Amino acid sequence: MVSTSTGLSDPAAVVATVVDPEMPMLTLADLGVVRRVETEGDAVTVTITPTYSGCPALDEMRADLRAALTAAGYRRVEVRTVFSPAWSTDWITEDGRRKLAEAGVAPPGRAPQRVGAGPIPLTLGAPTAAGVRCPRCGTPGTEELSRFGPTACTELRRCPACREPFEHMKEI
Repeated sequence: MVSTSTGLSDPAAVVATVVDPEMPMLTLADLGVVRRVETEGDAVTVTITPTYSGCPALDEMRADLRAALTAAGYRRVEVRTVFSPAWSTDWITEDGRRKLAEAGVAPPGRAPQRVGAGPIPLTLGAPTAAGVRCPRCGTPGTEELSRFGPTACTELRRCPACREPFEHMKEI
């Protein structure tokens, strides 16, 4: 890791190594929840936006960031949480999308674009499967097994060609 003028490791590089507690194939940076890393001497402030406001892994993310930065020599570590703008799957890096697919999780497509400010409209229709490709064989048109997977942001699907079940990260 690059050393800073204080002799400490680059805090952004340290933060970039912290994995997501629910999807350990991704770092928090890959997932796009890290918004800013700011330093002043031996103090560092990390600003994050969780994937949703009720994220059950939020406390674990904060603790893991604090532990990594403390281990790197930062004596004062603050992790701030901001909810605006709301996190979007569009913030997942290309490297993160590749890592999801390599782990057998179909990465999300682009999130629906909102028009104007205000609440996000609720759509009660069934999701379309046309854009969800199997992460193992690439076949489009996979079938939904369950709208919810092990985490709220995933769903369970199956490929009609290879018959393998897999998770798909929903577009948010």
